Amino acid sequence: QVQLVESGGGLVQAGGSLRLSCAASGRTFSPYAMRWFRQALGKGREFVAEVVWSTGSTQYANSVKGRFTISRDIAKDMVYLQMKSLKPEDTAVYFCNAYEIAGTYWGRGTPVTVSS
Repeated sequence: QVQLVESGGGLVQAGGSLRLSCAASGRTFSPYAMRWFRQALGKGREFVAEVVWSTGSTQYANSVKGRFTISRDIAKDMVYLQMKSLKPEDTAVYFCNAYEIAGTYWGRGTPVTVSS
């Protein structure tokens, strides 16, 4: 079983920055990819960014491209999401996701609120 715990969310003004972290624990961790999703109030969960664990290759949603950067630390089993130039529409609960052949795991999320 893999546990994912997100941290780093909070309240920030538009134009500001936040760095989210996701810590993985449990059995030996070797996902194919780690992803960040977000869910705004009253909306569905949407993909934000992905990093392939072995190669570091990344993908981003168009809405965050150029503003957000996903990275991973293999030695620490950590994933990060650096968010810059935040907008009110980035307000959401951000979830960490691990995709393995054995299954998919989710954290409980960390809230991000961007004030205008």
